[in-house]
Amino acid sequence: MKRVIVIGAGAAGIFAALAAAEQGADVLLFEKNDIVGKKMGITGKGRCNLTNTCPMADFIARTPGHGKFLFSAYQAYTNEDLLNQVHAWGLATKEERGGRVFPQSDSAIEVRKLLYHRLQAAKVDLHLQEPVRAVHHAASGFTVQTGRGTYEAGACIITTGGVSYPVTGSSGDGYEFAKALGHTVTELRPSLIAFTASDAWVRDLAGLALRNVDVSLWKQGKKLASQFGEMLFTHTGVSGPVILMLSSAVAHKPKWTFPMQLRINLKPALTADALDARVQRDFQKYLRKQVDNALKELLPQHLIPVVLDQAGIAKETPVNQITRIQRQDLVTVLQALSLTLTGTRPIAEAIVTAGGVSVREINPKTMESKCVEGLYFAGEVMDIDAFTGGYNLQAAFSTGVVAGRAAAAEAKEE
Repeated sequence: MKRVIVIGAGAAGIFAALAAAEQGADVLLFEKNDIVGKKMGITGKGRCNLTNTCPMADFIARTPGHGKFLFSAYQAYTNEDLLNQVHAWGLATKEERGGRVFPQSDSAIEVRKLLYHRLQAAKVDLHLQEPVRAVHHAASGFTVQTGRGTYEAGACIITTGGVSYPVTGSSGDGYEFAKALGHTVTELRPSLIAFTASDAWVRDLAGLALRNVDVSLWKQGKKLASQFGEMLFTHTGVSGPVILMLSSAVAHKPKWTFPMQLRINLKPALTADALDARVQRDFQKYLRKQVDNALKELLPQHLIPVVLDQAGIAKETPVNQITRIQRQDLVTVLQALSLTLTGTRPIAEAIVTAGGVSVREINPKTMESKCVEGLYFAGEVMDIDAFTGGYNLQAAFSTGVVAGRAAAAEAKEE
């Protein structure tokens, strides 16, 4: 029987193992944790954002880290293929805003248990709590060493993930295996991660979420990128969906260096003139109040002092003493609240790792190494990364399936 070794039982590794087993291979799956799919348990805030319902072309467009490399994998195993498969396995799913797909139960644990049982049903030889220490290649195939023994196979698939969330097992082992086998590993950078900020007022607003805002990155007066949606102030800076998307852009632009300026348009649906008219109406309503009280219908309470400070207006100023120029300055700040970004949180906190095993050294149709025959890669260990919304997990599933099928077909008879 053909033997395939898969290293790493995350999303890519599980699907690689299942695909290889379906092709009749004898599959050994090694995992350092005591459960499979541990990192899947934290995706979608613990609800497991499995995939997205958008066209596969949109998956590529939303994958700034070498999305075009995934073209063949996405043809071979689409989001529809994934959903048909998990539905056949008994998992009910639902679609939410932005095409994001979750299990009906909102439970990543249910997904993990389902995949564990599928591995058992497929008779995959699962080695939990058995980290791989080394991978060697010879003419006869591969030798994998763990703390418990030495194993041989005709093909080997590395699916160890990146260096993000090392508590889930993604500690960079796969990069070392790849380099030892002659592969290039590109610079590792955090993507989909919170920014840090130097402004003291940002920390004072920790926990405050802003919705429907337009957030943009600026450097030396030049606008670099922008996103619309929701953001969150933290004890160290800013986070939330739009911030994560901007961090992905930064990860792929080495010339965009910190510090940078972040500007928040708090009222993007209004033109400057329309917002000025709105402010005038509020001022007329609260004509005999202090200006900080006059903005309570326009802004969250804790944000008012910050906006007034940047506009150069003392919060005790009576509304009837606000000049036209001061009001215009206020409108300007409302549409360009500014703070200074100093960097990102550590890469260990990133949702995904940008960088990895160079895709130039991997066959996109099979995920086989161009350097070592019979060696395959799948998932985040490769230099691929996408936006939030189910795109990264689909990339792991698709590349895992392709690698598993190809490895099983090519593994030498023992």
